[in-house]
Amino acid sequence: MDFFGPVLDGFGTVLDPTNLLYCLLGVVIGMLIGVLPGLGPAATIAILLPLTYGVEPVTAIIMLAGIFYGAQYGGTITSVLLRLPGEASSVVTVFDGYVMAKQGRAGTALGIAAIGSFIGGTIAIVGLTFLAPLVASFALDFGPPEYTALALLGILLVATISGGSKIKAIIAAAVGLFLATVGRDGFTGAERFTFGNLSLADGIDFVPIAMGLFGVGEILYNLEERHRAVSAPLKVANVWPRRQDLKQASGAIGRGSVLGFFLGILPGGGATISSLASYALEKKTAKDPTRFGKGAIEGVAGPETANNAAATSSFIPLLTLGIPANATMAIIFGALLIQGVTPGPQLISNDPELFWGVVNSMYIGNILLLIMSIPLIGVFVRILRIRAAILAPITALITLLGAYTIRNSMFDVMLVVMFGAVGYLMKKFGFEPGPLVLAFVLGSLLESNLRRSLLVLEGDPSGFLSRPISATLLVVFVFVAVWPMIKSAIDQRKNRLVAVQAVKEKENA
Repeated sequence: MDFFGPVLDGFGTVLDPTNLLYCLLGVVIGMLIGVLPGLGPAATIAILLPLTYGVEPVTAIIMLAGIFYGAQYGGTITSVLLRLPGEASSVVTVFDGYVMAKQGRAGTALGIAAIGSFIGGTIAIVGLTFLAPLVASFALDFGPPEYTALALLGILLVATISGGSKIKAIIAAAVGLFLATVGRDGFTGAERFTFGNLSLADGIDFVPIAMGLFGVGEILYNLEERHRAVSAPLKVANVWPRRQDLKQASGAIGRGSVLGFFLGILPGGGATISSLASYALEKKTAKDPTRFGKGAIEGVAGPETANNAAATSSFIPLLTLGIPANATMAIIFGALLIQGVTPGPQLISNDPELFWGVVNSMYIGNILLLIMSIPLIGVFVRILRIRAAILAPITALITLLGAYTIRNSMFDVMLVVMFGAVGYLMKKFGFEPGPLVLAFVLGSLLESNLRRSLLVLEGDPSGFLSRPISATLLVVFVFVAVWPMIKSAIDQRKNRLVAVQAVKEKENA
């Protein structure tokens, strides 16, 4: 009863009319944002942060969570109908989804994506319900050394698992760590990198960074990229899949649910990596891999299931450890702090209403998504016809107004504009803003806990290895850091052996 009582109370929280309305609002906004290519849930949540100040914390987080997992399905619509991924996690859906649409099976592709998304999301929520309390109880043994090792591992995983150039990801993470040091030292009171500016004495606020990098930066970049007109969407018919389609996709949905759930938990993981991994897994396990890219239904079912499962499971490290697993979770982490809620092992016991309200809202949100996903396709396709040149200025204006209303400060507006320019240049030159934001969030956690640890351990760094949990995390850290070099050496050795073998075969011939 100790476990099920709070869970049932959580359903009472989410079924409150206000919370239910915000849950509906979140998933609808999420689907809409998923349909609009380029904006994404991280940018949207960053833009909407000021709107959450006037509502209860549980209500705000229910809406923001709905935006995150709702966006995963919205991106599917444009991937299938327009060959234009609305969200990064829907990129691989283009490979087979658009081909299915050209074959007259757009409805089947969208229907199986909706079913897979619902199943993957629901399985992940069940996993979240039972696994999160276990992780939280385990995390109660965490002290400053353990949090130091965990923050280090999180920053490294963000830099090494992030898509694109690893060097660029590491540079972005280093910039994020530097920005986290700006302001007054919490231990000595000394000012660092403020250059005499009183507005920087308390450090750089998370919201202007998020709104600038993900809001203004994405808007500027997408305006430049989307010169071409959007092609006419393909027609949708026969929405619900046949029994044969369901049977064919069932294995992919099952595998995608499990794979997405576990990859979503990892720092640096998330929906995008999960969808890519799922597509690779389906292609590798298929009896006929040549079907992929030619309209294989598993190529839609697996990735779409995995990205929704990952979107849900990424709440586990956020709510139980206070560690955001990806950029969107970092922004939701910031939203929680703004609301006066500190994510971590104590959250379940100290604020069960919020914890179980947010978790159980995902059950309701997934049902709402399943019900609304197909009927709203026509509406979303019409929205796509609105030119980016009209939408972008309106979005930018809302972003800047939101930044000003936080503290009625023009300095915050200037920061948003500055980080918007930085975000645009980062995207332009192939730097992802995600590692920077995650490192900024984890940087404060790392510094404060490292210094506390050294005080507890009387300045002896070897004390980290005398504690089982911190020692294990540091071993994993070293392995993750060294593994790319080991893998590179193994690959080079294999290539040399292949080259030598080829020369021998040539000589023998």
